[in-house]
Amino acid sequence: MRMSKLYLPTLREVPSEAEIPSHQLLLRAGMMRKLVSGVYSYLPLGYRVIRKIEQIVREEMDAAGSQELLMSAIQPKELWEASGRWDNFGPEMFKLKDRNEREFCLGPTHEEYFTNLIKDEVKSYKQLPLNLYQIQTKYRDEKRPRFGLIRSREFIMKDAYSYDKDLEGLEESYKIMWEAYEKVFNRLKIYYKVVQGDTGAMGGKVSHEFMAMSEVGEGLVAYCDSCDYAATDEKAAVVYNIDGQDIEELDCEKVYTPNARTIEDIAAFFNRGEEGFAKTLIYNAKDEIAVVVLPGNRELNEVKLCNYLGIAEHELELADEETVKKVTGAEVGFAGPIGLKEEVKLLVDERITKMKNFIVGANETDYHIKNVNYGRDFKGEVVEDLLLIEKGDICPRCGEKLKMDRGIEVGNIFQLGTKYSESLDATYLDENGKEKPFVMGSYGIGVSRSMSAIVEQYHDDNGIIWPLVVAPYHVIVTVVNIKNEDQMNLGEKIYSYLEDRGLEALIDDRNERAGVKFKDRDLIGIPIRITVGKRAGENIVEYSLRSSDDKIEIDVDEIMDRIEEEFEKEGLKIN
Repeated sequence: MRMSKLYLPTLREVPSEAEIPSHQLLLRAGMMRKLVSGVYSYLPLGYRVIRKIEQIVREEMDAAGSQELLMSAIQPKELWEASGRWDNFGPEMFKLKDRNEREFCLGPTHEEYFTNLIKDEVKSYKQLPLNLYQIQTKYRDEKRPRFGLIRSREFIMKDAYSYDKDLEGLEESYKIMWEAYEKVFNRLKIYYKVVQGDTGAMGGKVSHEFMAMSEVGEGLVAYCDSCDYAATDEKAAVVYNIDGQDIEELDCEKVYTPNARTIEDIAAFFNRGEEGFAKTLIYNAKDEIAVVVLPGNRELNEVKLCNYLGIAEHELELADEETVKKVTGAEVGFAGPIGLKEEVKLLVDERITKMKNFIVGANETDYHIKNVNYGRDFKGEVVEDLLLIEKGDICPRCGEKLKMDRGIEVGNIFQLGTKYSESLDATYLDENGKEKPFVMGSYGIGVSRSMSAIVEQYHDDNGIIWPLVVAPYHVIVTVVNIKNEDQMNLGEKIYSYLEDRGLEALIDDRNERAGVKFKDRDLIGIPIRITVGKRAGENIVEYSLRSSDDKIEIDVDEIMDRIEEEFEKEGLKIN
């Protein structure tokens, strides 16, 4: 491709709305453009990357025995009502009506649609296992689209669905998809961790996420270097030991604590560590009020709370000031579990039952109660674990200390079980002629997200550094001065030769200053670079890699050997 003809609107300045490197560089390098918040167009170079990622995904899915099809992004309300997700999925679902007032959604995912497709045509155990996939655009009306393609309202995704006759079959399908995903992300050169994930709105009991490690990732990953335990902060189990359980229980005492509304204020007032307090949080949880009590030095994991209550995340919100006053009889900041004024669901993290002589709000403005003990002074529903994991917590598997890093979720796999097959009456006949529901799995890869994740892991101050396998072009031939006949003729000769050998090549034949060409070359990140300059008349060019500062002068006849060597290093073949 000639850069004089290429649609490549690069930007010198960082767009004001771009917060992270991948967002900034994909815009600056002319790979994509924003239409509205969370919606992007892929320009020629960016779309070439997307197609290469898709092709790798496609090859590994096909090799794993999955079959590709393509379904509509528009889905009727009835399918989602049958599964119970029309209302439960929440405000992220784009909903619309046709001219006949029939309701539809723009698909955020396709469990119902796929299941409805096969339920009347796959009727025998002999047709199982079955695995189908598509690569298609998905839609989610994010409350706050951000980070470019990482948190967008329209995104490209590969989603697959497996159908088995029993749990044993599902576990085998799950294993096959897990291995296929490892091959995909290894080929994409993404550094990732596989972690336990929360099943969320998808349902099921078992889920794993493939997290591309990045300091700008929205997801937190807790992991152990001493064993293979890894989980998202939403899922990670908290092992948190309480010392001093044999301490004598003291008598309760109400204490005047003027203006001490926060844990920090109260800890300072009593000159005591935050672990000696219990914080009380009040939530509107769908149709009821939930009051949660947990150690004062820990944070609530709202996902664990939603899972315990059996509600969606959008159905949980902190109570407003009026509700707090109604429940406690006090101003905000003095809530406690003793003497609540309203009928509520009182949930107590298990660690509270092991604490002794702790301090709580008195449900009276400017007062707290000290020497409180669970069982004697109040009782509630004890929940095994409501806490958010923290760095330094104990690994639930081996007992060593956990580490925490950020990551970008680029893939997920779910063991769904029979949630969707039962709700949609999707059954098959087993060996005995008995109807049974399909046992399902669901498997997603964020194609557009993967592009952003790659840029996050491969860039420097000057621009993107694409791995060879997904680079929009393999080689860029930069002609320093197109008005110099020797340079232009040699550049054209090299460019034609590379294309004839099956390489994807760019030639910068623009009438621009050398500095502009070099800046653009760095910005768009083409891996292999050939610079045709002053020694063109001697058939000598400069050879360099985007990933290195090293530059060497070589004879034109050496170019192909150098390129083949680079392909071999990456485990690739030239077409």
